[in-house]
Amino acid sequence: MTAEGNATLALENVDFAYGRRDAVLHDVSLSLAPGQTVGLVGESGAGKTSVLRVLLGLASPTAGRALFEGAPIRPGDRAQMRSLRRAVQPVYQDPFSSLDPRMTVGQSIAEPLRSLDITRDRRRIDARVAELLAAVDLDDDAAGRYPDAFSGGQRQRIAIARALAPRPRLLLADEPVSALDTSVRMHVIELFKRLAAEQGIGMLLVSHDLTIVSALCERMTVLRAGRVVEEGPTSRLLTAPADRYTAQLVDAVPRLPQE
Repeated sequence: MTAEGNATLALENVDFAYGRRDAVLHDVSLSLAPGQTVGLVGESGAGKTSVLRVLLGLASPTAGRALFEGAPIRPGDRAQMRSLRRAVQPVYQDPFSSLDPRMTVGQSIAEPLRSLDITRDRRRIDARVAELLAAVDLDDDAAGRYPDAFSGGQRQRIAIARALAPRPRLLLADEPVSALDTSVRMHVIELFKRLAAEQGIGMLLVSHDLTIVSALCERMTVLRAGRVVEEGPTSRLLTAPADRYTAQLVDAVPRLPQE
């Protein structure tokens, strides 16, 4: 499979290995465009995090190509990596370790605006921070407080606000609700859905939880032992999977007993 013409990020037939170890990704291809929501699913050890590292330019393929706006990703190219960081932002799994406890919430959200040379104007930064806090349903006074004053769900919303600061076209979300209590997961999921609908932000959602993927993602890619075994519309893969492994994942999803 080759990258689509409008893809912001793409992998073409990518292999990847850590040092001299055996490859953890084998001939992986996928593409991500603004407005698309794609779930990347598979068991622990399937290679999902390695896919993220290659897409973010944190690791280079041992074969195949990782592409940003149609050009090979070059981790040593500072100008390209800055453009990549502006267009693509990660959201990590653990909201308790993703925020610097020494920085106020406002400082954390503003940090990408300064580090990516988007603006250093104080008034513009303050206005953007206030806009982002409102977007994730937090009050203005959150900007002056520190992360330890917030719950896990609130911290994850703050992390999402920080990721949105440079106005990215794509979010790469790595198990973004797995560290949260069940009672707050749906709030974060609904936030992601609203952001995709209102701002047209695309998303790659990395998860082992098909319930979350079915709630958020239009398409799904299934990874097993570093290989793509199936991809297509989420609704089809959940109802009529073509691959036995996909069927096993679907069958393992807990269901409410029928009366």
